[in-house]
Amino acid sequence: MIGDKQRPLSPLRPLAHRALPPSASGILLNRLLAICYREALAYHSFREAGGKPAACSLHPPSVQMIMIKRIFATVVIGAFVLAPTIQAADNSSADCFKPYSSDTKTLQFKAKKGPYRVALANGYIGNTWRIEMIKCLQAYAEDPEVKPLIKELKIVSTGTDVAAQIGAVDNFINAGYDLILVNAVSSTAFKPVVERAKRAGVILISFDNTIDSDQIVGVNEDQFEVGRLMGQWIVKKMGTEGNIIEVRGVAGNPVDLARHKGLREILDKNPDIKSVEVVGNWDDGTAQKAVADAVAVHGKFDGMTCQGGTTGAVRALIDGHNPFIPVAGEAENGFRKLIAEHSKEGLKGWSYGQSPALVALSLKAGLAALQGNSLPQYISAPIPQCEYETMKAGVDYFPDLSDDFFVASGFPQCNITLDAGKLMNAAKSD
Repeated sequence: MIGDKQRPLSPLRPLAHRALPPSASGILLNRLLAICYREALAYHSFREAGGKPAACSLHPPSVQMIMIKRIFATVVIGAFVLAPTIQAADNSSADCFKPYSSDTKTLQFKAKKGPYRVALANGYIGNTWRIEMIKCLQAYAEDPEVKPLIKELKIVSTGTDVAAQIGAVDNFINAGYDLILVNAVSSTAFKPVVERAKRAGVILISFDNTIDSDQIVGVNEDQFEVGRLMGQWIVKKMGTEGNIIEVRGVAGNPVDLARHKGLREILDKNPDIKSVEVVGNWDDGTAQKAVADAVAVHGKFDGMTCQGGTTGAVRALIDGHNPFIPVAGEAENGFRKLIAEHSKEGLKGWSYGQSPALVALSLKAGLAALQGNSLPQYISAPIPQCEYETMKAGVDYFPDLSDDFFVASGFPQCNITLDAGKLMNAAKSD
């Protein structure tokens, strides 16, 4: 207040108090707006006080208004010139690159001119999923829309040795690769590597077993949601009472823990459902023995959830003469073949997939980042799934191919469609 009059508000005040994006350009614009507001406010105060301009005081009114107009013009021009540009492309579609949660922040890297040098630093290579994953990457890199963007694709598998994988990533950084995809042996050991990649201007994308860092983009399916979906489907098909056998994965693994917690969220709401847990290690042989032992001890089950090794788990039910029941399990070809063969006898199956094509989605995300697109820091990949009532031979399962590969080899939402049969044949031929 000045005397008994209320100070008139500058017409610039609403704009000066409207926050711009927290980028470098946004900070500059906000500062310019604040200067503009202060100048206008000082001029109003000067006029109301009835003062006259001093030599080292405010500018004369005419000069004052010219200054305000120039500052305002600078702000307007800066809003167009300095604001960050997000490339409008399919790569940044919300259907494909879905944030893990509403709190997930976005990352944006400096755009580079292609084509790009791309590397995969894989760890473990001792199962079909990993072999198929590498084939997915090679196949997607040959896609007509992707191939022109890639100058070189290099793949290294280092086994379970954390130091060896870190060394491989460092070698790629030092060799000047633009994009490195990592299926990490350890989620916690890569912090120094992440810093080295940032300094070198190299983009890291981690997937499947992701790196624990908010400075790089992670790509994975929501494992907690996988558990919830299993629970919801089982309750829908089995009812709200009965006995369930839960076949878990590798003890202590974050994926196993997240899926178990998601499942329990649903089952705990149904107190008349009793469950027995066994460890299957995501392996057919281990799961088959664990389920066979449980059937021998506990007798009949009314439903089963299985994180992996589902083909073996179902065979144990058949061998143990357990009546066919609803089973929610992984996307193994053998499991889906058993569903197709026995669904009319009561084997109702729902099959989800931790898709080997996560690597293709990661490549898509990495190429988008290299082109300057902003991405969620953690991308929640779509969860491929199918049900016994709608399964199609040659699409959802392959009767003439082996049991031990994962059928979910694409993300149609992201225009990633790979032929699982061809991938598996390629894997078997190596």
